[in-house]
Amino acid sequence: MPPIQHTPLPYELLLPTRAPGDIDLIVVHCTELPDLAIAREYGEKAHYESGVGHSGHYYVDRDGTTLCYVDPLRVANHTRGYNPRSIGIELVNTGRYPDWFHSARQVMTEPYPDVQIDALSSLLADLRTRFPGIRLIAGHEDLDVATVPASDDPSREVPRKRDPGPMFPWDAVLERSGLERSP
Repeated sequence: MPPIQHTPLPYELLLPTRAPGDIDLIVVHCTELPDLAIAREYGEKAHYESGVGHSGHYYVDRDGTTLCYVDPLRVANHTRGYNPRSIGIELVNTGRYPDWFHSARQVMTEPYPDVQIDALSSLLADLRTRFPGIRLIAGHEDLDVATVPASDDPSREVPRKRDPGPMFPWDAVLERSGLERSP
């Protein structure tokens, strides 16, 4: 596995800690942004009074480069209701960018490169070794099923989260990881 670069977010030490045994779930996201630099910029923004923001623990770029923005023994804000027990992994992918909530632009068409999925699989294997309690994996879309008014027509509802989306190769990832997909 290529080395994981630890490039902590400025507020990492403000995030609560947790015991390794508290972690049993991996949540796969896509950034829904054009590149890693913009994803980093978004992750650095404080969204809460405490000075912390929204971020996954790990980011995997299209070329397989893997960065750790938040130590997995800290609780990152990536999936409402699941943060204390999960590790969030963000895959760089445009998703619905830049019209996330436009009712006519809900289709996600960017495929995930093999090298990115290979890096994800290596990261999952590493995490399972370090955190033996991890048994489950889910997509953000599996856990956050809320809808929001469409940006082009507030009388219509669209999914708040669709990531990692229909182009994500669930069968291959599940087979390689040995994890069970959480409903």
